[in-house]
Amino acid sequence: MKKRVLNMLMILAMGFALAACGADADDTDKNGGSNAGSATESPAPGNDGTNAGDDSNVGSNDSGAGEETAGGEAAGMLDAILAKVEQPALLPVEGDMVKDLYHLDAALFEDYAIRTPMMNVKTNEISIIKVKDAKDIPAVEEGLKQRAADVQKQFETYLQDQYENAKNFKIVTKGQYVLFVISEEADAIIAEFEAQVK
Repeated sequence: MKKRVLNMLMILAMGFALAACGADADDTDKNGGSNAGSATESPAPGNDGTNAGDDSNVGSNDSGAGEETAGGEAAGMLDAILAKVEQPALLPVEGDMVKDLYHLDAALFEDYAIRTPMMNVKTNEISIIKVKDAKDIPAVEEGLKQRAADVQKQFETYLQDQYENAKNFKIVTKGQYVLFVISEEADAIIAEFEAQVK
């Protein structure tokens, strides 16, 4: 009998300790949210969590390209498009991941917003890139074609419907902006993009 009572008291004590620890973590999130946010948001673009610290450093050193992406015109345009044309969940790509996925140096961009699928069972992807110099548009288009080829190769023997979706990618250039889209709703996305680019 004494053993049972002792066990119950131990369980209650552990429960109180865990609850107290949980309350401290909640307070830390509310008061020091910037640290918690950077830890959970950084790995998302790469889906593997590698070099998360490097991504934030690169973004701040890319001649302002990272800052533009966070709240720039391209991001606003992309958000407006996604508000009108429904797509699967997409994650932003910044820093080193731009070069890794798109074979492009973000230093060529005045502004950009890139979103790739959250789940690896979809090929839907949208990018809006504003180049600093119009002469770099052909290089950007080549990088985007290479990205499309990479996505196609990834899905060629995986999910046939997504492979077909990736084969129907579109690249549209208007002024200094380049749109890259893989989507079943590509035409609607292009129409929204063209309406926004003056």
